[in-house]
Amino acid sequence: MPVYLDHAATTPVRPEVLEAMLPVFGGTFGNPSSVHAFGRAAREVLDDAHERLARSIGADAREIVFTSGGTEATNLALKGAAWAGKARGHRIVTTPVEHHATTHSLAYLEKFGFEIVEVPVDRYGRVDPADVDRAVTDKTILVTVMLANNEVGTVQPVADIARVVRSHRGVLLHVDAVQAAPWVALDLDALGVDLVSLAAHKAEGPKGTGALWIRRGTHILSQAHGGSQERHRRAGTENVAGAVGMARAFELVAAELPAKAERVRALRDRLAAAVLAVDGVELTGHPVERLPHIVSVVAKGVDGGSAVLALDLEGIACSTGSACASGSTEVSHVLTAMGYPDDEAHGQLRLSLGRTTTDAEIDEAAARVPAVLRRLAGAGLGVVSAAASDEGVPG
Repeated sequence: MPVYLDHAATTPVRPEVLEAMLPVFGGTFGNPSSVHAFGRAAREVLDDAHERLARSIGADAREIVFTSGGTEATNLALKGAAWAGKARGHRIVTTPVEHHATTHSLAYLEKFGFEIVEVPVDRYGRVDPADVDRAVTDKTILVTVMLANNEVGTVQPVADIARVVRSHRGVLLHVDAVQAAPWVALDLDALGVDLVSLAAHKAEGPKGTGALWIRRGTHILSQAHGGSQERHRRAGTENVAGAVGMARAFELVAAELPAKAERVRALRDRLAAAVLAVDGVELTGHPVERLPHIVSVVAKGVDGGSAVLALDLEGIACSTGSACASGSTEVSHVLTAMGYPDDEAHGQLRLSLGRTTTDAEIDEAAARVPAVLRRLAGAGLGVVSAAASDEGVPG
């Protein structure tokens, strides 16, 4: 029986989501910007998607900007806020464990004179809000931190960070909630943030669709220029079917939390116990403040790429933090920031569950994964070739 344990990378589209999307491809195919009946029908559907997604996260429809995914949402948030605030300052505060959508966007902004400051994380990948406070100066315009890490699952103390940021007048706080949103109830007022990135495909919605929540009154500059779509904040003909699918997916998420998280957490803990019983295997990320669906470990003496390939042959789909870059094997920047030496970080393995994960699948994984890790450790496999280890941790 094949077992899919890479839900943190992407999820299958839920039947109810597909059912909601199908009519848009046929009967409501018009361009929402067109003034004729076909366009007006599409506009009505799109407006409804804004309303429904907003309700599911406790927002206002006018605060939702649909994008092509979480990466675009983060690019729009960071670049849009940076350029809008350039007259006031040039300093941006972040962490070393962010998704590449954030780190690469900030590296781009650095080329234009923005100062990027990373505050450290502890052994579990958590940020101390006091470090954020010390990093913010009168030149700071933006702080960006993920709600929960996509590799190790650690949940950040965002509400505490937000209180610190709000004590500094005029500084915006962006949160990457792409991985966390399907598993952590979003209370935007309680979080106290200004910008939130979301993606549909992490929540059993369609790929190629995301959203940026922009708190009313927050000013950013559009990064895609053309038409006046999404209230002049993101030009381009809208993906109406994708918006409908994302709205439906997040409605289902909101309706099913926390029962879904509780059930998956129990399955996760059972799988983690089996994997951690293997000698040399260590849990990464915070032991308590973590997402309910991610088991992230390092297996000493085992290469993560070899483990992923071996498990794939056993019918288990998962990910590792090792990736190929410029012809050489690199370790996860997240584990490096958490203090893991390269030889340990090369043994990273991420097993991520989903709503559809069954008890039977966990039984299979709890038997196969430890067996494979013991076999590889016994064989003394070190770092494999760059080509063989080009797996990475998507999402």
